Amino acid sequence: MSWTDDRVEVLKKMWGEGQSASQIAKELGGVTRNAVIGKVHRLGLSNRTTTSTAAKTNAKPKAAPKAPAKPKVEMRTEPAIKPVDPNLPKSNLPARKMIIPAGQPLPPQPSANEISPEALAKVNEIEKKAKKLTLMELTERTCKWPVGDPATEDFWFCGLTVQQGKPYCEAHVGVAFQPMSARRDRRR
Repeated sequence: MSWTDDRVEVLKKMWGEGQSASQIAKELGGVTRNAVIGKVHRLGLSNRTTTSTAAKTNAKPKAAPKAPAKPKVEMRTEPAIKPVDPNLPKSNLPARKMIIPAGQPLPPQPSANEISPEALAKVNEIEKKAKKLTLMELTERTCKWPVGDPATEDFWFCGLTVQQGKPYCEAHVGVAFQPMSARRDRRR
C-alpha cells in the first residue's frame, strides 16, 4: 500500500474531523492504525486535544471534580528506628544497607580474618601482576575482579586469564567462592 495524494487528503480530512487512527485505517483499508499514526507524524499534523464537533454536542457536561480527601495522619508510639543496644556483640547487629554517593570513601570492607590468609596472600601477589584493565577492555576471558573505588581515577579490573566457567582468575576465585564449611568455621 502506498500513500497516494487522494489517500493523504482523506487522512487529513478525517484527522481534522477528530476521527481516531483506527477509524481512519478502517476507512482507507489496507493500512494499519500504526501506519496512520506514523503518517500523521510525518505530515506534521497537529496533536488533537479536543474531540470532533459531533462528539462535543452529544457530550454531557462533566461534574465538578471532588476535592481530594485529606490523608489520615498516624501518630507513632515508638521510634521509626529502634536504638541499637551498645552491649550487643557486633555480630548480632542488624545489617543496614547504605547508599554511598560517588566520590565518597567506601565503608570498611570485610576484615582479613574472614578470608583465609593463603587466599589473601595469593590475591596480593596476583594484583601486582594484574593487567589493570578498564571496563571497556574486559572480555569473557579476562578476570572481572574490581580493584579500588569506582568513583576514582585509579579504579581498575584484574584482567588476568579467568578460571574456566568462572568470571575471575584463580586467585580471585579463591576469595569469591569459598566453601560453605570454611565460612561457617571462621564465624565461630
